[in-house]
Amino acid sequence: MSLKLFDLSGRTALVTGSGQGIGLSLAEGLGRAGARVVLNGRDGAKLDAAAERLRAEGIAAEVAVFDVTDHAAVKAGVDRIEAGIGPIDILVNNAGIQRRAPLEDYPAETWSEIMRANVDSVFFVGQAVARHMIGRRRGKIVNIASLQAQAARYSIAPYTATKGAVLNLTKGMCTDWARHGLQVNAIGPGYFETPLNQALVDDPAFTQWLTQRTPTGRWGRVEELQGACIFLASDASNFVNGQIVYVDGGVLATL
Repeated sequence: MSLKLFDLSGRTALVTGSGQGIGLSLAEGLGRAGARVVLNGRDGAKLDAAAERLRAEGIAAEVAVFDVTDHAAVKAGVDRIEAGIGPIDILVNNAGIQRRAPLEDYPAETWSEIMRANVDSVFFVGQAVARHMIGRRRGKIVNIASLQAQAARYSIAPYTATKGAVLNLTKGMCTDWARHGLQVNAIGPGYFETPLNQALVDDPAFTQWLTQRTPTGRWGRVEELQGACIFLASDASNFVNGQIVYVDGGVLATL
């Protein structure tokens, strides 16, 4: 009986930014738990290749190409999924970017770019999907924040600001939408080996610092985020709302 709480069979999950990295891994995890997954991004060829990889595992995978930073494109894209694929039961707001530079030299246009990609997208997609979920009085939204919602590091202050915004937007979504039967939570990944972090992974000095700073003593593997996502997307978390689950190997637990 307890395992049924984590069964996602018959549910459809939209995962933004899922052509590679964390997004693709989360889609894979949801698919292995029984969900039909809809991969989203702007690169149709990359999404098609990712979907084929999932289908080879026996996962039902579809593709929805639209720009999550474009409000009109998001609404149209979500409406197409609802009409052509089926009701979205689970949304994972994963799309995001990183742009590093000293804060005193950070270009204004880059600030706007990272805000659009990391914050506007969560609002746009969350709102578009929630409007459908509210009518059905059920739905799971999982926003991907970061340990940087709580702690900064040199040269990534704007990224830190965006993830703090995602954390608080998660609380706001819960406050507005829990009454309609939705659960809205977030995952805060620590340092994971992804294309976004490849420059850091390849930097021996940074990796040495990270392994010494992290109680677990290593980089995270993207598949280690799947369990938290399945939990927050499933009936096992029906009374969990407005929370952030940090998956960081213990970084935030220690000085």
